[in-house]
Amino acid sequence: MMTTAAPFRPGDATPTATIRTRFPALRREHRGRPVAYFDGPGGTQVPELVARAVADYLIHHNANTHWRYPTSEETDRLLAQAREAVADLLGAEPGEIVFGANMTTLAFHLGRALGRRWGPGDELVVTELDHHANVAPWRALERERGVTVRSVPLDLETGELDWAALEAALSPRTRLLAIGAASNALGTVSDVGRACALARAAGALSFVDAVHYAPHAVVDVRAIGCDFLACSAYKFYGPHVGVLYGRRDRVEALDAPKLAPAPETAPERLETGTLNHEGIVGAAAAVEFLASLAGGAGGPRRERLGRTFAALHERGQALVQRLWDGLGGIRGVTRYGPPPGRPRTPTVSFTVAGRSSDKVAVALADEAVFVSNGDFYATTVVERLGLASEGLVRAGCACYTTEEEVDRLIEAVGRVAPT
Repeated sequence: MMTTAAPFRPGDATPTATIRTRFPALRREHRGRPVAYFDGPGGTQVPELVARAVADYLIHHNANTHWRYPTSEETDRLLAQAREAVADLLGAEPGEIVFGANMTTLAFHLGRALGRRWGPGDELVVTELDHHANVAPWRALERERGVTVRSVPLDLETGELDWAALEAALSPRTRLLAIGAASNALGTVSDVGRACALARAAGALSFVDAVHYAPHAVVDVRAIGCDFLACSAYKFYGPHVGVLYGRRDRVEALDAPKLAPAPETAPERLETGTLNHEGIVGAAAAVEFLASLAGGAGGPRRERLGRTFAALHERGQALVQRLWDGLGGIRGVTRYGPPPGRPRTPTVSFTVAGRSSDKVAVALADEAVFVSNGDFYATTVVERLGLASEGLVRAGCACYTTEEEVDRLIEAVGRVAPT
């Protein structure tokens, strides 16, 4: 699924050193050393132009929508432009882009709307590889509607889904397949196009969690063939805003909880109350930032995004190879997930023998290397690995990550590991 929308030549892309100048956070120091941010899978740093877009909206255009005065009309226009930008990011139409608080809230809202028409005898399929934001909303319908939820197991040796089990879980009773495009814990990239085709053949809808995938690869909802897909702007250099793609006919057929005066048409029928306007404007700026990394060549925004993601994928795979190999050379370190060469994002989770993930993270932070640790709400993955009490240490590479930072991380882990 790591495909590009346009041909890419390595020389076209913005160099990493130039990208780094756009992130004020990278000037931060901790204990006299520049901070190396490897916490991107939990939320990336934000380029200055995104922060400026948020501030500009609040200072110059702040208003509620659909009223007949300039700042309200400006807000309407900016929100429409944001739908266009995010639609370009996902390969969708602007009228198919729903904004909300975050992916989790959007998934629960969608689940309630879909679940009103389901009951005993209906089945939903989830996976062990997923973040629980793509599990809990569907599990809730077991209690609320009496549906049956089937879970597709994780293959612990490969860090990938058991595809035979996925095919076996689908049946004429299946109403929805909920699947992640990439694991936020292991970095595993799953072939969601294949999965959605299997769901379609069974007569089921499909919901794709692309939160961890969208920062690393071009998303194409048409090629995937999904009915719904969610992601979060704060994972791709934007503010804390959630995004839901929904096929227009699917959204307009939903029995969505809403206020009577609210619009019946897509996408607004799924947007409850007044939205986070400044965050949405910032999300659009984040998409434009990504498109700008394509380099000097022009073209439509969707094409520029394709070139950007081709470049980021190439760089990310080189970084993850360096990180994987370096960690593998340290005694007491165990790496999890698919090795480089398999479909994966540039995110590596690991443990250090005799050290809890919390102690490792604190030790690395003392050296100005910021990593996340725990279960990252991918609770089932961590439980299946037998690490519920210790947790994982997770290091994710972003567009601003350098080889030198990867080497710093490896060296710091080496000092934490048992001798």
